[in-house]
Amino acid sequence: AYPLSCFLAHPRWGEALVGLVKPSFQFNSGYFYMIIGLVGTTIAPWMQFYQQASTVEKGIEVKNYAYARWDVIVGCTAVNVVAFSIIVACAATIYTIGHTRIESGADAALALEPLAGRAAGALFAFGLCNASLFAASILPLATAYYVCEGLGLESGINKRMHEAPTFYALYTGLIALSALAVMVLREKDQIPVILLSQVANGILLPLVLIYMLRLINRKDLMGDYCNTKTFNAIAWTTCVITILLTLIWVLSSFWNRRA
Repeated sequence: AYPLSCFLAHPRWGEALVGLVKPSFQFNSGYFYMIIGLVGTTIAPWMQFYQQASTVEKGIEVKNYAYARWDVIVGCTAVNVVAFSIIVACAATIYTIGHTRIESGADAALALEPLAGRAAGALFAFGLCNASLFAASILPLATAYYVCEGLGLESGINKRMHEAPTFYALYTGLIALSALAVMVLREKDQIPVILLSQVANGILLPLVLIYMLRLINRKDLMGDYCNTKTFNAIAWTTCVITILLTLIWVLSSFWNRRA
């Protein structure tokens, strides 16, 4: 819906495309806080664990790895297209009327009005429900996977409950705790908590990537499937950039408080 709304809102495409390749930097904590959150929601740490666990559980063979790689590439491309569309749609609708802060789902739904009109709220609610069901099922699953794998316990949704009791207990417990947290939080606190969770993802991401890269470059483990120099360059650059963003955010927060 957002890509369509993005076009129907008639944004200033010249400014949008220039901003895409030449962003304007601001040395303040809020700016870098948002960038870290954007990185964290795009390359989430839990995603790295879930991807490998689901690949193993599906029994995907080496000869089919190319399809799995294309699956990841297409998914990442779609995520970035949607993220770009959301930013442009919000800039062309919400921002133009002086609404610079999104504090609730109703605020975010305004960006869909060029597409859905009065039904924008219902359309946003449907999309939010879909995303919530996805997150409520996949994130606890990813956590259950890596906790059980790290402890050497049986895991996997293909196993029966008596075969992987810890796995299913973790999965069920995390869903229940998440539901309880949502019910306890006040509406005005939910958006900041969502943003905070993505920022935490961005801060933790380098730790996950560093250990992954150390493992994937071990010849005794990976054999002929070690990372190529190109993939290593991209991955290590991502790690360094994410670490620098976190450091700059901390420094800018300290600097702004002193100012």
